Amino acid sequence: MKLSRLTSTLLIAFGGWTWIIWPRFALAVWQDDRAWQHGSPTAFLWVHVLLIATSVLFGTAIAVLGVRGWLAFRAAARAGANEKAGKIHTH
Repeated sequence: MKLSRLTSTLLIAFGGWTWIIWPRFALAVWQDDRAWQHGSPTAFLWVHVLLIATSVLFGTAIAVLGVRGWLAFRAAARAGANEKAGKIHTH
């Protein structure tokens, strides 16, 4: 399956958005009073750590797919341009 330039761009943007939003949210959760009880982490913290880690992992994987799609699109466009240039020069 080949991704379009738009689809690849959206996947990369989503991955970037993930890396902008989730670390900030992690800091807010870490500093939340519900995250700690007598110096020990609570279920609130662990649930959010799992949520954040999963989201960052998926966001990164989606961005990698977007980058690979973008690079494949560029390579295909370059190959097509080279093929056209070759046909023009051979006639």
